[in-house]
Amino acid sequence: MHLDQPLSDKEFDELDKFLLSDRTADDCMAMDSLHGYLTALAVGPEEVPLAEWLPHVWGEDAEAIPKFKNDKEYERIVALIARFMNEIAITLEVAPKEYEPLFCEHEWEGKPILDGEAWAWGFNLGMSLRAEAWEPIQTSNIAPLMRPIYLLGAEEIEEEELVLVDNPVKCHKLTIEIEAAIPEIHKFWLPHRKSAVKTVQRETPKVGRNDDCSCGSGKKFKKCCGAGTAED
Repeated sequence: MHLDQPLSDKEFDELDKFLLSDRTADDCMAMDSLHGYLTALAVGPEEVPLAEWLPHVWGEDAEAIPKFKNDKEYERIVALIARFMNEIAITLEVAPKEYEPLFCEHEWEGKPILDGEAWAWGFNLGMSLRAEAWEPIQTSNIAPLMRPIYLLGAEEIEEEELVLVDNPVKCHKLTIEIEAAIPEIHKFWLPHRKSAVKTVQRETPKVGRNDDCSCGSGKKFKKCCGAGTAED
């Protein structure tokens, strides 16, 4: 299984079914909130290790691990989630205009309405893992693009802001704005994005095997402290 391979429709349904099954916690992410969560991780200012972000997929309780049948099933589900995330990242890198958030759709007064609340909630949760690193965008020239995500996905909004999300049509318009905002948010962070894996730099020069040993014995390093090391 290649991690850069998009999920097939069958695999998408497999992951969706598992996340909604009775083997996961009641607050386990569904596919729409998972998509928002993974998008925040894919576009944000810092890479977050899988070991840190994966537990949040299963629910708020750190002990809420799904009841996997065996290790093979665990590896299968985690691989599907990782590929789901990679698909988002690759799309934004290669063809950002083709990126489509996974929103719920339903009818309201006979018209199709998009509901981005669960997606935006997932995105906000993803941001919270690196809240301090995300702060610069809130005072940048594209700060207004973050507002729809906040209004639809925040745990709480100001009382005077409730009027902005008090009916499905207003929420639909905010949801549409989110889709247009994500490529710009991705572009903003791209030059600043930091890897979660830090390169270890040697603070002192490497001792050559024919150099005098630094312990002060007067012997060559290879005959002293370096005697147990392999030849270069």
